[in-house]
Formats: sequence, C-alpha cells, structure tokens
Amino acid sequence: MKNTITIMVVDDELMMRNLLEKILQRDGYKVVTAENVQKALEILNRDKIDIVISDMKMPEMNGFDLLKIVKKEYPHIGMIMMTAYGDTYTVKDALLLGADEYITKPFKSFEVSMIVERAYWRILSGANKMENV
Repeated sequence: MKNTITIMVVDDELMMRNLLEKILQRDGYKVVTAENVQKALEILNRDKIDIVISDMKMPEMNGFDLLKIVKKEYPHIGMIMMTAYGDTYTVKDALLLGADEYITKPFKSFEVSMIVERAYWRILSGANKMENV
C-alpha cells in the first residue's frame, strides 16, 4: 500500500532532502523532492502528490506560504511541516493553518516514519468521512 503513496519533500538544504528521501524510500514510499516552494508548486501542478513534507524556513517563499497554497488549492494533500527551531509558537501557527503534523529537527528516522504514517492515516480517514457524506 505504501508504494502507492507519493511524498514530496521540500527543503532548501540538499542534505536534508536526500536524508528524508532515503528514509521514506526505505519505508516503501515514492518520493519526489523540491529545493524551493516554486519548484514544489510546479510538481504539484504536474504530479499526483499525497503528502508534502516542507521545511518552514526557506528563502523567498517559506513553508507557511506553501502550506497556505496547498490547503487552499489541494485540500486533499496532507502537509507535514519541519522546523529546526522547536518554537511552540511556530508549530502552533502551522497547525492552526492546517498542517496535519510537524517534525522538529534534528529527528530520528523512526520519528519521521511514525509521523508520516500518522499523517497518512489521518488523511485517509478524513477522505473516507467525505465519501460517506
């Protein structure tokens, strides 16, 4: 089932994109990466994406900008926000804007796996509720 899920990782740091890609592919997910919000929007317009994992702090447009766009234009896509700052206000703001989960850097690979799994099931249960309405 995981091999039918496509996750996009958006982070301006190549090392972080590569690390998350490796963790998620090991878990069986399809993964695409983007180095900035503009590239992420191009991918969203072109490909079927199920979950986006985005860093909050990036140059030009940031993760909050992407979160707002995804929640407005692609409400079926799950959003997981990443922050290196662990700032409770930043995390709270992301959740209030519609983020499904968050990851605080530094993280352990099992934490990423668990958070993605939890977000996926939350999104899936929400889709099932919509179908039953």
